[in-house]
Amino acid sequence: MNSIPSKSRLPIALYALTAGAFGIGTTEFVIMGLLMQVAADLQVTIAAAGLLISGYALGVFVGAPLLTAATSRMPRKAVLVALMVIFTLGNLACAIAPNYTSLMIARVITSLAHGTFFGVGAVVATGLVAEDRKASAISIMFTGLTVATLLGVPAGAWLGLQLGWRATFWAVTAIGVIATIVIASLVPADRSDAPSIAFREELKAIARPQVLLGLLMTVLGFGGMFTVYTYIQPLLTQVTGFSESAVSPILLMFGVGMILGNLLGGRFADKRLVPALLGTLLALAAVMGLMTFVLHSRWAMVLFVALLGAAAFATVSPLQLWVLQKAGGAQSLASSLNIGAFNLGNALGAWLGGVVITHSAGLTALTWIAALVPASAFLVALWSIALERKQERTALIEQAECA
Repeated sequence: MNSIPSKSRLPIALYALTAGAFGIGTTEFVIMGLLMQVAADLQVTIAAAGLLISGYALGVFVGAPLLTAATSRMPRKAVLVALMVIFTLGNLACAIAPNYTSLMIARVITSLAHGTFFGVGAVVATGLVAEDRKASAISIMFTGLTVATLLGVPAGAWLGLQLGWRATFWAVTAIGVIATIVIASLVPADRSDAPSIAFREELKAIARPQVLLGLLMTVLGFGGMFTVYTYIQPLLTQVTGFSESAVSPILLMFGVGMILGNLLGGRFADKRLVPALLGTLLALAAVMGLMTFVLHSRWAMVLFVALLGAAAFATVSPLQLWVLQKAGGAQSLASSLNIGAFNLGNALGAWLGGVVITHSAGLTALTWIAALVPASAFLVALWSIALERKQERTALIEQAECA
């Protein structure tokens, strides 16, 4: 990479990555606000339209490691530009899709860019800054995703309501064109002379216990969050007593919390990674556990929705940096797999929430059961840290014996 900039200023290339993250984040979640229009226009059920979300998530989970492996020998800047081209063409295909099948295929194609973009982008971001700002660099890039949730998704849903759902995808296509140009112009070329690692060696690095445990932490952390967030609308309306029209403004509080938590998580992880990792996972479990006691209080639920967003996204940078550090030379693949783990947590959380609602005490049981999931991630983190310290002690003993 180019020379590392001064610690006092973050490079503009980071914000180019943020622009790409904004576009990708918008296209992932905006479909949630367009389901009824899509279903009516393509003459499918709401449930079938909802599979467009599942198809995208599955594409991210499967496509991230495959596409990362396929592009492992390419310069990282070239990979990022190529991914944004795929993203742009995929959204163009969504905008002109003549039927449901075509739209599903276009969504899956678009999703292929998602995991690898965030995975490779996180590696590029950490290479642009000094050692003590790597987590902050990751959080700056992921700010694009959080801003997409706060602004891009509501704007896309409004545009779809006014001009039809296809107009939203045309708009996201335009964002893709702009992001591609910005990344091509501002992200420096990879000047590293380090030899590329063979894919077989990358797989060996990924198989390290510390990397696998890090991926498990990510699945469990976000699995707990999505156990609640997937069903936040019925929670707010049927349990807390808000009107349906109040849900969108309350979710804006979630978005604000996401942005603040994301930035704070990066700062904490830069200072001390292990305490940040443990603290954010424990905070996420605590927020959902305490939410159980305020489900019937309107003002308290608004506060806790914001805290949920903050606590959930405070975990992003520590989790991502932990996996990057433990992966050694396989950072791109490990980073992409961790993005897939976030999406797997999304899917598993939605499934767990459905099981709880159907077979347990209903909506009111969601929060305390969801809290157990990041609590288990906290225990996995303790296990991983203890394992690492044991390995370090063993290495020191072996060195002493050799001396």
